[in-house]
Amino acid sequence: MKNKHLYKITECAILIALSLALMPIEIPGPAFGGDIDLVMIPLFILAYRNGAIYGIASGAVFGFLKCLIGGGISWGLPSILLDYVLAYAAVGVAGIFKQKNWAIELSTFVGCFVRFIIHFISGVTLYIIVSPTEIAGMTIANPVIYSIVYNGLYMLPNTVIAIIVMSLLRLPLKKLNKIGK
Repeated sequence: MKNKHLYKITECAILIALSLALMPIEIPGPAFGGDIDLVMIPLFILAYRNGAIYGIASGAVFGFLKCLIGGGISWGLPSILLDYVLAYAAVGVAGIFKQKNWAIELSTFVGCFVRFIIHFISGVTLYIIVSPTEIAGMTIANPVIYSIVYNGLYMLPNTVIAIIVMSLLRLPLKKLNKIGK
């Protein structure tokens, strides 16, 4: 391949587009917000194949586009940055284990966990003013506990789904990596 950088950028654009195409396929989360979906899967594939730098940059682009196209709910620029741009950029952290077959599940977990942390920070800093004291039938007065429960109710199923799907994609990705070299 003559221009690997151009190839990687093209692949990133295609996988970002795939994530955008998966946006309408979602299950409403148990909390009043946060859906269960498959949009992170192409971002994990992208990070796994191209590394953390491409993964983080592509995740940030996807997060911004998701906010714009998907009618993102935010409380101004800090919310757009935390809930969309930085949260999906965090998924790209999974690229730290670039093309290591033994670490596909670990890298997926790490990407989901870092995204959860970003949402948690957003919950305790930005959404504290609107956090209800009741969620999923439980009364919660502490904003830290509220943010953990709220974000955990949709991030935990998303994490489990992502780990399962990425495990199933292990062999196809391994073959694809051999073709791409």
